[in-house]
This record gives sequence, C-alpha cells and structure tokens, in this order.
Amino acid sequence: MRRNFTWWLYQPYKWLVLIPLIFILSFLFGALAIVLSYSINDKVGSRIGGQWWARVIAFLTPMLVSVRNSELMDRNQSYVIVANHLSTYDIFLMYGWIKNDFKWVMKKEVRKIPGVGFGSAAVGHIFIDRSDTKSAVASINKAKDKIKGGTSVVFFPEGTRSVNGQLRPFKKGAFRFALELGVPILPVTIRGTEKVLPAGSFDIFPGKAEMIVHKPIAVSDYTTDKMPELIDRVKKVIASELN
Repeated sequence: MRRNFTWWLYQPYKWLVLIPLIFILSFLFGALAIVLSYSINDKVGSRIGGQWWARVIAFLTPMLVSVRNSELMDRNQSYVIVANHLSTYDIFLMYGWIKNDFKWVMKKEVRKIPGVGFGSAAVGHIFIDRSDTKSAVASINKAKDKIKGGTSVVFFPEGTRSVNGQLRPFKKGAFRFALELGVPILPVTIRGTEKVLPAGSFDIFPGKAEMIVHKPIAVSDYTTDKMPELIDRVKKVIASELN
C-alpha cells in the first residue's frame, strides 16, 4: 500500500538526504552529549545532546508528534517508565518528548552505533547483554544509584518490537527494578511509529505519532509475590489506548 506516487517521490529524499543526515546528526549530537556531560553534567548532555537530536530527526522525517497527559510527569519524581515498543522511531519519540531526565536500558549492541553509542555511554545510559542473564542483572543493579533526584529509567518490557502492533509478553526486569527501588511506574502508550518505520525494515515514511502518558502506579502495595498482578495492571493500562 505504501508504493503509491508519494512513496516513490519520497525515496530519493530518504536515501540521499534523510538517512545520511541521521548518521551525521547522530555523530554530532553524540559528540555534543559527551562535551556537555563532562563539562557540565550528564543531565544537560542528555537533554541537549539527546532531546535535540531526536526532535531534529523527527522534524526531518517528518514525524508529527502529539503528547497527551504530559502534565502527569513530575520533573522532580523518579519513575520506572514502561512503554510498548513498535518501531525504532519509538526512541526518537520518547527521547524528544519525555520531559523528565531518564536513563535507557538498552541492548549492548547499541554501543557500537557511531555517535549513538559513545553519546549514550557518556550520559549514563545502561547497556545490558541479553545473552548473559548474570551480566545483565549486574548492569541493572549498578544503575540503581542513578535513579534518584528526578532521574528516571526507561524500559521496553516486551524486549523487542511488536511486528503487528499487539503487545508481546512483558519481561519482569522493569517491575523488579521498580519494586526494589520503591519508585512508581509511569505507563506510556506509543501509537503510530510503526507507520513511520515498520519493525524489521528501512521503509521510513512521513507520518504521525502519539505518546500517551498514563497516571503513575505506586508499587507500595505490591511485593515480589504479587509481581504478576502488577505486570498485568500495567499491561492493561498501556493496551487501553492501543485499539
């Protein structure tokens, strides 16, 4: 269905302008994030190097973004932010429009991406080796000291992108993290990014994306034994805006 007249018109721009600019901007903003992180602090490096990078690429695509309920995000509160995962463009959406300072939990392979890898390391994002459970747990445990004073952490609990828009099973890591730190979970629903860039493809195309912020969920009433109930509750909240 994409291969209509406008799709063909967009291809020269995508391959000759947009994709080269994404690589160039990733390198430049990654370098900027390093400079600001070491000269000021990692929050400034993440905010300017990361947020501007994401918004510029969204503008160039273009991806038109709308955010609902942004007032539910308290800048002074640390959260475990949990979102569904539809596309690589989820990263641009969340980095560009989540107003809180946060750290990503990302697979170690991201560290090899030019610009993105060294910039992410400089601002303190969390790399995990998903093939080594012990190493992954150690990396996440080491990151716990960073989640305080309004700094949050972002998880995609499905672990990988959904190819059909339906929620995949949620892994426990984000919820265990929230229970151990005692910080609320902030559910986020992402819509539309799969139409900008479908999972497993390079078929970028202009479109609209929406980020819906839900009311934070306190974890004080839950224990490790009740984790399945917490996971189910968060999953239902995120799914409520997917249809």
